[in-house]
Amino acid sequence: MNQLKGVHHVTAITSSAEKIYEFFTYVLGMRLVKKTVNQDDIQTYHLFFADDLGNPGTDMTFFDFQGIGKAKKGTNEISRTGFRVTSDEALTYWAKRFDHYKVKYEPIKTFLGRKVLYFEDFDAQSYALFSDEGIPGVEAGVPWEKGPVPNEYAITGLGPIFLRVDRLASMDKVLTEQMMMRKVLTDGAFTLYEMGEGGNGASVIVEENTDMSHALQGYGSVHHVAFRVDDKKALDQWTARLNDIGVPNSGFVERFYFKSLYARLYRSILFEFATEGPGFMTDEETYETLGETLALPPKLKDHRAYIESVVRPIDTVRSSKTFKKETF
Repeated sequence: MNQLKGVHHVTAITSSAEKIYEFFTYVLGMRLVKKTVNQDDIQTYHLFFADDLGNPGTDMTFFDFQGIGKAKKGTNEISRTGFRVTSDEALTYWAKRFDHYKVKYEPIKTFLGRKVLYFEDFDAQSYALFSDEGIPGVEAGVPWEKGPVPNEYAITGLGPIFLRVDRLASMDKVLTEQMMMRKVLTDGAFTLYEMGEGGNGASVIVEENTDMSHALQGYGSVHHVAFRVDDKKALDQWTARLNDIGVPNSGFVERFYFKSLYARLYRSILFEFATEGPGFMTDEETYETLGETLALPPKLKDHRAYIESVVRPIDTVRSSKTFKKETF
C-alpha cells in the first residue's frame, strides 16, 4: 500500500477572487500558477497559488462561490491552513511585513516543538506560518523567484493543516487506522500527526473542542484538504482501500492538473487524495505566463466562449511587471 506522502493542496472559499489575488500575490508573495474555473460550477473562479513551479504540496486554491455567506467557525472543520518558511528569522521578517501591510497576526510562539506565527486575511480565513528550522521531513518547494518577498524569507509550501473536531477518538481512528498516519505528539487539546517523511509539509494537527458549535462553511473557511499520492496506480489502491472499509467515496475524478479521489471519512470534513502530476506546466501557458490567462481543462475547452462570457475578467498579468524584493 502506497502511504500518503504529505499535504497536496488546500482549497478554501473567498468573498473576492480579485482581493485574494492581491493578497496572495502582493502580500504573501505566492505565485498564481493557474487561473481557471470550478469544473463543476463554471461561473466560479478557481485560483491556484503555489511556489515558483507549482510543485505539489505548495498550492492553496480558492473558489469565489457567488452569493455564499460568511463562514461560522466551529468544530468539525478544517480550521487553519499552515505554510512553511525556511527559518525562525523568516518569521521575524513576516511579522514586520504584516505590520507594513496591516495584516492581523499573533506574536511568534513555540507550538508542538516548532516556531509559528498565526495570521488571517480580509475574510478572517485562518493561516499559520511554520519555521522549518530544525524540523526535518518532506522537501519544501522553491520561492517565487520574481515575487516581492526575498527568497530567503519566502513561503516554500504548505505546512501543517489544522482540524478542529468534537470527537478526537473518531478522528484519531480515521487518521491512524484508515489513512495510516502516525501520532507524534500531544500538547493539551492539540495532537500532531505525520505521514510519509514527516515534517511541516506532511503534518496534520487535530484540536479537540467540545465547547464550540458545529462550523458552517462559507467565505473565510476551507472547502477541503488534499493529500499526496504518487500516481494513478496509488490512487486506485486508495480507492480500493476505502471501498474495502466501507467508506463512501467519489471514485476516480480527472482534474487534468492531477487525478483525484474524494471522501468524507469524518463527518463534514472533506478529504481528497491527489496525484503528484501532471501538474500545471501544460501546453496552455509557458513558465513565464503561468496564471495570466483563463486556462481550461480539455472537457471545457469547447465551451470557452460561453465561459468567458459568464466569468468576469481579472487582470493577473505579471510577466510584464517587475517586483522589488521588499525588506523591512
